[in-house]
Amino acid sequence: MSLEALGRALIGFAAVLVVVGGLLIFLGKIGFLKLPGDILLRRGNTSVFWPIGTSIVVSIILTILINVVIWWWRR
Repeated sequence: MSLEALGRALIGFAAVLVVVGGLLIFLGKIGFLKLPGDILLRRGNTSVFWPIGTSIVVSIILTILINVVIWWWRR
């Protein structure tokens, strides 16, 4: 692998990280982890969080995204 290809790969990876970071900041501000179906248990000094509703939403979004990418790739 040439240094030019490695540099392009690193720039692409950094761009993806910036987009994901911005998305996480946005989702945190709108309260994404407080969906119905998310379970939070607190007892004393211990707390347990099960993001069931969030997991379902993320699964649906990723399924749609992956199917669109596969469809686009096969065109």
